[in-house]
Amino acid sequence: MELFEKIANGAVEASNIDKELFDKYNVKRGLRNADFSGVLVGLTGIGDVIGYEKKEDGSSVPCEGKLYYRGYQLSELAKGFQSCGRHGFEETAYLLLSGKLPNKEELREFNSELAKERDLPSFAKNMIMSLRGRDVMNMLARSVLSLYTDDEQAEDYSPENLVRQSINLIAKFPIIVAYSYFGMRHSFQHKSLIIRHPQPELSAAENFLFMIKGDSYTKLESDLLDLSLVIHAEHGGGNNSSFTTRLVSSAQTDTYSAIAAALGSLKGGLHGGANLKVMEMMENIKQNVKNWEDDNEVEEYLLKILNKKAFDQTGKIYGIGHAIYTLSDPRAVLLKEKAKLLADEKGRVEEFNLYKSIERLAPRVFYKFKGENAKVICANVDFYSGFVYDCLELPKEIYTPIFAASRIAGWCAHRIEEVSFPSKRIIRPAYKNIQDKLEYRSLSER
Repeated sequence: MELFEKIANGAVEASNIDKELFDKYNVKRGLRNADFSGVLVGLTGIGDVIGYEKKEDGSSVPCEGKLYYRGYQLSELAKGFQSCGRHGFEETAYLLLSGKLPNKEELREFNSELAKERDLPSFAKNMIMSLRGRDVMNMLARSVLSLYTDDEQAEDYSPENLVRQSINLIAKFPIIVAYSYFGMRHSFQHKSLIIRHPQPELSAAENFLFMIKGDSYTKLESDLLDLSLVIHAEHGGGNNSSFTTRLVSSAQTDTYSAIAAALGSLKGGLHGGANLKVMEMMENIKQNVKNWEDDNEVEEYLLKILNKKAFDQTGKIYGIGHAIYTLSDPRAVLLKEKAKLLADEKGRVEEFNLYKSIERLAPRVFYKFKGENAKVICANVDFYSGFVYDCLELPKEIYTPIFAASRIAGWCAHRIEEVSFPSKRIIRPAYKNIQDKLEYRSLSER
C-alpha cells in the first residue's frame, strides 16, 4: 500500500494543471463552451435537444424545452401512443433505427423479431448465473461482450447486419438486466433465486415488470415504465454515452465493443446514476423538513444544500438544472403528468406534492444564491424518474440499467449513422501538452 500511495501522490501532483491554461490555449474543458453549452463536434439526423430559441438579432433566449426523435416532437409521439392506449417503446425504437414510423404490418414484424430475440444464448445465461457481480451495469456490459461469441457476423458492418445486431440488443437488454439482478441478489443477499422467462405476447415494459415482479403489476405501472423507456431512448449525439458510442464506432470496432463502452459511460454517477442521487437527497429533505407544505421551511433547507451545509455538502440540488434545457425539460413534464396518477394509486400524493414544491422553489432559491447571473434552471428527467421507479417498487440496483435498456435504441441508431457516413474518419480530438519544450527534462538530471 505504501507503493500505491507513493505513486498516487506523484500522479495527483503531476495532474495538477493550472485552470488558467485552459483560457490561455482556448481549450474547451469537458468539450463545453464558456456558457456550458456543448462544443459542436458532429452532425446527426437522429435526435435534437432544444432549450434556447434564436431572436431576430441572433441572440439566444431560454424557451420551453423540446426533444425531437427523427423530426417528431417527443411530447406528440408520447401523447399519440397514450391516446391509443398502446405502448410506444417498440415504435420509438423502429423510428430511431429506420428514420420513419412503422405502419401496422411493419410494427407487427418488428415486434415479432424482438420477441424471437428476447431469449438469451445458453452461454450468456450461464455466465450471468455463474460469474455474478456486485453491479448490474457491470454485469450488463460483460454480457454484451459475451454476445460477440455467439454472433458469427460480429465483424460485419453492412447496414442490414447492424440493424440485426441492434434488434438483438434492444430485445435482450431488459432480459439481461432481470437475470443479472436476480443472480446478484441470490449471490450476495442470500435470497431465493427466481427466474421468469420473457413472454412473446408482452411489450418490452410488460415483459420487464413480469420478469422482476411476476404478475403483480397494474396497467398504469406498465404504462409508466413504457413512457420512461420512450423518453430515455434518445437525447442527441452529444450526451456522454451516445458520444462514446460514436467515438468508439469511428474506430471501426464491432457493435458489442461499442455498446459495452457506452454502458461504461452511462454507469457513471454524473450520467445514468443521477436519479439515485435525487432519491438520496429527497430522503434527506423528508427527514429534515418538518412541514412539507411550508414553502419557507423547504426553501431554507434548499438554501442550506446550496451553501454546502446540508445533505452531502456538494452544493448541488440534484435533479434540478440541465446542460441544455432552461425553462423546462420535456421528459420531466411528460413523466410528472403520469407520476401524479401513480402517486394517487400508491397513496403517495403528499410525497409527490413535496417533489412539485421543490421543483417550483429550487429556481427561486438558486437565483437568491447566485444573484442576477444565475442560469435559468428547471427540473430534469432524473428528478421524477427515481420517484416513479420507487412507486413501481423496482429495486434501486436496476434504475440505471433501465436507462440502458431504453437508451440502447438511441445508441444503435447513432452507431449505424456513424459507420454509414460516406467519408469515414476516426474521431481524434487534440490535447495541448503544457510542458514547455525548453523545459523538457533529460535523463542526465536524475
